[in-house]
Amino acid sequence: MERWESPVEKAIREAQERGEFDNLPGAGKPLRSLGDPEHEDPDWWVKGLVERENLDMSGAMSPSMALRKEAAGFPESLLDLRTEQGVRAVLDDYNHRVRLDRLRPAVGPRSPVWARIVDVDELVGQWGELREERRREAEAARAAAAPTADGASRGARRGRAAWIRRLLGRS
Repeated sequence: MERWESPVEKAIREAQERGEFDNLPGAGKPLRSLGDPEHEDPDWWVKGLVERENLDMSGAMSPSMALRKEAAGFPESLLDLRTEQGVRAVLDDYNHRVRLDRLRPAVGPRSPVWARIVDVDELVGQWGELREERRREAEAARAAAAPTADGASRGARRGRAAWIRRLLGRS
């Protein structure tokens, strides 16, 4: 009498017969983290999946932790904004969301994790300094690439001069 085989079991058996499971990474070795149950991380496979697939887990964070992560990026994350008004609007919105988050009831035996309210004026000042620094760096890069009287950039002239010195054996 023949044993009934489900479509999944049939597909697995046929793949084994074709050798599709041969030479897989870790073949013949025990699975990682399945040894001592006292020292085992129960989420090892989730962490491995996140790392292997390079997943963004910010959506799985609690709102407080997401707000804290957002604040950690200030003022660098604001550099794309062009005006002080835009920066102030983003920071005011952030502070508003922090205040709303603090109104949520705490769940569990631990004290809640709160995101800090940021000082808008201080961050606007830091944003202005960073923008000015980036502007100076961009101007310096443009000046180095600007053509000279003979049509070559200063950097290209320096590169040619170094190449000629190497060619002639001089340093």
